[in-house]
Amino acid sequence: MTVEEIKLRQLTGQHLLSPSDKRTVLHDLCGVQAQFMANAMHSLKIRCSDFSEDTVKNGLVKNWTVRGTVHVFNAEDLHLFIHCNNGADHLKNDWRGYSFWNRRDRWALTPERQAYFTDVILNALKYSELTRDELKDICKQNGMTASEESSMFDPWGGGIREMCERGFINYVVQEKKAFCLSPAFTPIPEGEAKLEMARRYFTHMGPSTVHDAMYYFHASAAQVKDWISRLPVSTAECNGRTYYYIENGLNYHKDIPKCLFLAGFDQLLLSHEKRESLFLSGENVRSIFNLAGIVMPALMIDGVVVGKWKYKNKKLSISPFRAFSKYEKKAASDMAESLWSDIRSIDLE
Repeated sequence: MTVEEIKLRQLTGQHLLSPSDKRTVLHDLCGVQAQFMANAMHSLKIRCSDFSEDTVKNGLVKNWTVRGTVHVFNAEDLHLFIHCNNGADHLKNDWRGYSFWNRRDRWALTPERQAYFTDVILNALKYSELTRDELKDICKQNGMTASEESSMFDPWGGGIREMCERGFINYVVQEKKAFCLSPAFTPIPEGEAKLEMARRYFTHMGPSTVHDAMYYFHASAAQVKDWISRLPVSTAECNGRTYYYIENGLNYHKDIPKCLFLAGFDQLLLSHEKRESLFLSGENVRSIFNLAGIVMPALMIDGVVVGKWKYKNKKLSISPFRAFSKYEKKAASDMAESLWSDIRSIDLE
């Protein structure tokens, strides 16, 4: 395969050439990363044929999934992403034994106190969704100390994350941090779940190298090669690298789009090793993947990332990596006007 053929397959599999319905998009992409909800919503907007700001959140949940990061995904996929220690810890309010969290030096919750406050939180959420701060207040009213609060509501997860990972609760699908009770689901073994995720990955995000899959899943080479040995993959050679993919029945006759405004943390860039990306040149990697761990919204022209963008207060600001031609300026302007009907100005910095 040529580079252009691989790009076309990746763009097509990720629904960037032919949009599909929301549930199909989220199924195929294993959800979309959602540290910032605006990014997740834009990622869906550019891929979904049925996107509506009023209904897009219906049927979706938000929780920690791939790479230990927060994603928005279909509620029916909870069993796939929330493993609950192969089901052994599903809805289990018993925190005895060691965990990643209670081994930390400043962990202040005893197993008994963690179980007590888990019940406090679950009882409170029976009646409504509640924000992080509202849950903190309720816990303090029930005797939680400051040190216990710092453990239960640790900025990186803490006890609240453990409740999510045991299937008790999810984040509300919105920008402001809030929580709700989880819909009922039955977890499946983690190995079975990860094999299914790998199947979706090579079907809809491939062709990909072993290194790409290691990057996407934060997995070892041995683990990726094991998945490949158990899946119906095909191979292609390009520039000395072996790419793996599963045929998905789609055709690849469309052209690479003139312009795409990719979301921050967009799956197209996250699904392949950033320094080996076919869309992003090496000298521009740090402009998109910054040292703080943020993946910036990227502007792509003719299949190449040529800048980053920001849309705020009906104003689009584009920071190009080089001077744009008249053609490129028009392509960006036309696409911007189709994406944002209320846009007032476009600034090419």
